[in-house]
Amino acid sequence: MFAHIGAALFFVLFAVGVLRDRRRFSNAVFLGIALAFVGISFIGELSRAPMGVAEVVMVLVLLLPALGTLTVAVFLVANGVKMVRKEGRRPTNLLSLLAGLAIFGVIGLLIASFSTRSRPLIIVTGTTLLVVCYVSFLFLCFITYAFLYGRMRVRGTVDFVIVLGSGLIGGTRVPPLLANRLERGRAVYEAQRARGGEPLLITSGGQGPDEKLPEAEAMADYLVERGFPADRILREDRSRTTEENLAFSRALMDERRPGSRCVIVTNNYHAFRAALMARRTGVNGQVVGAPTAAYFWPSATIREFAAVFLSHKTVNFGVCLMLGALGAAAWWNV
Repeated sequence: MFAHIGAALFFVLFAVGVLRDRRRFSNAVFLGIALAFVGISFIGELSRAPMGVAEVVMVLVLLLPALGTLTVAVFLVANGVKMVRKEGRRPTNLLSLLAGLAIFGVIGLLIASFSTRSRPLIIVTGTTLLVVCYVSFLFLCFITYAFLYGRMRVRGTVDFVIVLGSGLIGGTRVPPLLANRLERGRAVYEAQRARGGEPLLITSGGQGPDEKLPEAEAMADYLVERGFPADRILREDRSRTTEENLAFSRALMDERRPGSRCVIVTNNYHAFRAALMARRTGVNGQVVGAPTAAYFWPSATIREFAAVFLSHKTVNFGVCLMLGALGAAAWWNV
């Protein structure tokens, strides 16, 4: 009964949070806690199942997470190798490989602690598991809600469509990842026109140290060359980060249409974090995602989660330290 009440309570909090503002990380946490309570209630219901059925289900409940964890580790390592081959050895391209190796490291730590029965090693393993479970729970909350957020429709008409920039090839050319954003931005613009709206499209991106022109200019040129009306494009050419993309684009919008609404276009892996930043910078708009190559998604998603995790570092590191201390104390007294 307690699990049922918990699930219902957190589903209500989740629904209220989405209705108030879908751009909150708390929505992801409420959903995750609600689903955890659903899982607990499901396990509780097994006691009423016929003999034999409950045992089989419990074995599956125990085996699936273990097999799933091993499968994820193998997938992440394979994906990491592919990322390095295709994108190079930049630190951000190594994230999926490092995450997979970290999972294997935790599995090795578990095996070593059980086989040696070393008290110090058991304490280290127990505290590590508590911290890993906390971070893993937040990560699952993040990817589950990011998936849902990406499928929520933008209601009504808007005044602006903002396309966020990324790096240029050779300092001048739009790469495929950015082209996907621009094509999605064009599609959103045309959908708004079909609804009776008259939006302006903002290309947002400044000039990096290795670029020969601002990203906003290259993006606008890309669209105009493909038939997009030049008089419907505004260029925001000062920003260097996503937060600056949003802040400087907001200044352009406020200058022309105070109190305006917008749709922000980025890649699908980046949509939820961009939405969190849009809320923080006071931009009145939702975010939609453009397609991304499948091999690029795992490392990019891990990077996005890490950025969100670190944006709440006081709380998250505080919880990790508390769990570590509790785990050490509990295992020490065993």
